[in-house]
Formats: sequence, C-alpha cells, structure tokens
Amino acid sequence: MNTLRHRLPVATLFAVLFAASNAVVAQEPDLRCLATDTPFNLVKKYEGTYKFTLDNDLFTNRDQDYTNGVKMAWSSPNLRSFQDDPCLPPWLQQVGRLFDSVYPIRIGKEEIEGNVTVTLGQAMFTPRDRKQAGLIVTDRPYAGWTYLGFGYNTRSSYRLDSYEINLGVVGPWSRAKQTQSLVHRVRGIEQFQGWANQLGNEFGAQLVFERKYRYDFFNSDRQRAGFGIDLIPHAGISLGNVATYANVGGEIRMGWGLPDDFGTSPIRPAGDNSAPRAKGAASFVRDLGVHVFASVDGRAVARNIFLDGNTIRDSHSVSKRALVADLTAGLAFNVKQYKIGFVRVYRSREFEGQKTSPRYGSLTISGPL
Repeated sequence: MNTLRHRLPVATLFAVLFAASNAVVAQEPDLRCLATDTPFNLVKKYEGTYKFTLDNDLFTNRDQDYTNGVKMAWSSPNLRSFQDDPCLPPWLQQVGRLFDSVYPIRIGKEEIEGNVTVTLGQAMFTPRDRKQAGLIVTDRPYAGWTYLGFGYNTRSSYRLDSYEINLGVVGPWSRAKQTQSLVHRVRGIEQFQGWANQLGNEFGAQLVFERKYRYDFFNSDRQRAGFGIDLIPHAGISLGNVATYANVGGEIRMGWGLPDDFGTSPIRPAGDNSAPRAKGAASFVRDLGVHVFASVDGRAVARNIFLDGNTIRDSHSVSKRALVADLTAGLAFNVKQYKIGFVRVYRSREFEGQKTSPRYGSLTISGPL
C-alpha cells in the first residue's frame, strides 16, 4: 500500500504529460488511452529508466581538476513496442517510425530494439590552489558546463549503438560557481577564491557516437542468473567546440546475475547505461545480483574547451596532452530492475605541468520510479 501511494502522484503526472504532449502536437488528440487506462497503468505501460550519477573528487579526498559532475537522465522503453499506440506522445511515435526506416526489425532471428534518452547535467573544473584569487597561469582554468542532452540508442543482445547531442553553456551562465559555493557552504568546506577568472560565456555543442559489443562467458543472454563474466569493448567519436576526440576502451565484469545492460561508467558521453531492455531477457529482473568490474577508456584529444579555453574569445588556457586515459574499478548491485554502482576513476595527466593525476569517485543509481 505504501508503494502504491508513492507511485500514484508520479503516475498522475505522467498521465497529464502524455495527454499534454498529444494535445500540443495533434489537433484532435486520441484520448482513448486515458479512458481505458488508469494513470497508474499508464506509468507501468511506458515504464522508462531513471538514472542519477554523481562524480566528485571528495570521494578520493581531493578538491581540484574535474571536481564535480552531476547528471540526471531518463531513458524511454523500447519504442518499437509502442510506436503505434495512441497513448504514446506523437513525437515518440515518430521517433519509433524513423527507427523502423533506418534499422531492420531483425538481424537473423534477433529483433533490434531502440529507445531515446533525455539528460540534464553540470560539470565543474578548478585548479589546485583554492586560496589564490588571481589568475594561476600554470594551472587549468576555472570552468563550468551545464547542458541538456538527447540520445538515441539501438541494440541487439550483443551490440549497442548510441547517438547523442549535448547542447549547453560554458562560463558564468553555467552557474557552476554558484553550485560549488552552495555545496561548500552547506558542508562547511573552504570556498575557492578564483572563480572571477573562469572561462567566458560560450554556447557549447557536442555530437557523439559510440558502439559497444558484449561478449558473454559462462552464461547465456537469456539466462544470466548464475556466475558469469562478460567483456564490453567500445569505440566512439565526439565532435564539437566543447570536446573533439576519438576514444576506444572496454569493460570486464564478473559476478552473479550480471544485468542485461552494457556496463557502468562515470559521467561520459554515450557511456550511460541506457540500453533498451532486451525482450525476453531475464537478467535485469533477478531478485539480486552483484558484480565487480574494471574498465579503461583512452582518448586522442583534438579539443578540450576546459583546457584549450574559449573558442571565440581570448581566455586562459594550458597546453593539453593529446592522449589521455581513464582506468576505473567498481562494484555494482542490481535488485530486480534497480541498480546501484560505485566507481573509482584514475585519469592520466591531462596537460603539461599538471602536478598530480586526477582521480575521483562516481555513484550511480538507476531504475524505474
């Protein structure tokens, strides 16, 4: 009964949003879904996945470089299952039909599925010396980045393709200074004094594509309840004034009840666990699963605005390194459709003269509401 009371307000909100979306896009919205389905049933019918990720270097007793990142995401259910349903907002029906025109329904006997994601995030970067109010020419610039992201994913049991666009602002408009000041004030942490030297305001855009494969050992795609090991290599590319790079890497997982997803990562474009749930797969609804994992991601970087500085105005910058790598290790639990994971990240030095290698922790919680 308590669970029902908590979910009903969310269900009602979703019912209103579905009706509003139909009303905005179509002149004569089809309200048969509202006549035949209760708001609670609508939420169950279109149950997507919500995800919250927090990156912070205080997990590693530091407060510098990439010092904080937060990202909230919603991933739709498999659109192929709902594209002709009158209850689905028209824009999602159109995405589902576009998906049908681009991707085959089946490869061999296996159905290809797809979904969309919407994300909201913020990241902030600071030099080592928090007490220096003037410009520190030998260290990285102060910088903030607040963005809205839209993604489109297609998957089979062994492959995930992710397309993503992030649009936002760098500089004072990102409100990163205010966010950090609020958190430090609440937690009683000494404030950084040099935010007056942060990068200037600039609109940012980032286009990302990444492909992942998954190779399973000691388990099958449909029966992943026992002990298993899988390997998830990836490769991708990012283009834009915020970040331009090519990346390649992989993740290895080992444990019981491995989830039917494509890994766990800190905040990284296209690195999210946002795959649509495979039809008939039992792994992500097991009562309990636990696994350890480790991953590596290497990048050949042509542009990083947080080191290279503003694109269209003069600003502070440092001499970035063209090759950067992240090593991660973590632990994850999945209970039915819910998952929580913690990752430690070790990054190679990103610019010439950087005193120490960055490191931070990342906490991820995901599942339906």
